[in-house]
Amino acid sequence: MKFLKTITDFFFSLKTTLWSLFLLVAMFLAGAFIMPVREEFQTIHSAPFFQWLAGQPLSVTWWLWCSLGILLILTVNTLFCSIESIVKKRKGTNLLLLISPQVIHTGFLFILFAHLLSAAGGLSAVAAANEGTMFVISTDNDFLRIRDINISASPDGYISDWEVNIEYLSDKGVILPDKIKPNQPSLQMGLNVNVKDITALPEKAVLLQVSKDPGASWALAGGILFTIGIVTLILFRMKTERISSRSTSLPHKP
Repeated sequence: MKFLKTITDFFFSLKTTLWSLFLLVAMFLAGAFIMPVREEFQTIHSAPFFQWLAGQPLSVTWWLWCSLGILLILTVNTLFCSIESIVKKRKGTNLLLLISPQVIHTGFLFILFAHLLSAAGGLSAVAAANEGTMFVISTDNDFLRIRDINISASPDGYISDWEVNIEYLSDKGVILPDKIKPNQPSLQMGLNVNVKDITALPEKAVLLQVSKDPGASWALAGGILFTIGIVTLILFRMKTERISSRSTSLPHKP
């Protein structure tokens, strides 16, 4: 029981939060010096993060493993502190004042979960392609094909507009067609396909970037909740201070 109490006290403590954040910043600072001088990090976007991390030597990625451990502690600490705050303050406390910090905590946890999903299944790749080029885009034998590249040129010979028609394919044929235009990527099948560069000579070709981020929607939801919680808390604090200052400035009757 004493050991269990020590564990719970550790996760309920605000000191755990502060020390975790301090150690996390220290790990990131170490990574800022390690990453530029190690060639292993040049392939960090070639596979999902956890898959890449498992294949790298511990002498290079120790700070990343430590960061993951610290984030796990910070997640549990956030959950414990939120539960404790609700239990202790649910009586005699303004609802907004009670909920706002928990909304902030929820947004933070959503953002962490988004990074977890992206690390497990996210991918970013860049490849050059001509008309007719095909890429494998999933383990289910789904493909992406460049059907044609349309380029419009100005009288001076500069590219004024362009359009890339693509097709998503499976073993059974075309799943759906789509097109990529300036500032209009293809957003299908959980992928973000956009053109980073395009050329008409010596032949039509594009430089495609294919990205997959399964945590994007969770990160957006987390960011919205985090912002709402902070704004609500600030507004409530301002209102409370305004009321408090008015009450103290009222003249006292003799």
